[in-house]
Amino acid sequence: MRDPHAELRNQVLGQVLNGPGQTEPALRNAAAANSGVPVELRALIDKIHAHAYRVTEGDITQLEGSYDEDELFEIVVSAALGASRKRLLSGLDAVEAA
Repeated sequence: MRDPHAELRNQVLGQVLNGPGQTEPALRNAAAANSGVPVELRALIDKIHAHAYRVTEGDITQLEGSYDEDELFEIVVSAALGASRKRLLSGLDAVEAA
């Protein structure tokens, strides 16, 4: 199935994950893939990938000693984009298989 938005979506994802930022691209990519993230971030990234609506202010606050606000924003956005991309591609695959 052809996705008319794939090119634009991939450009946005590429810019967020690999463009300039406060965090290293490797960390942003790890958050997006939910693989290889630092231990202190695992619970938050897992929650974003599995049940993003359950993320609370407390989840973020407990990381503020290790990461500043801009870094946490980039990490959370990267994880959210990675999780949404995975769900979208699974949905498109299901539609194509049907």
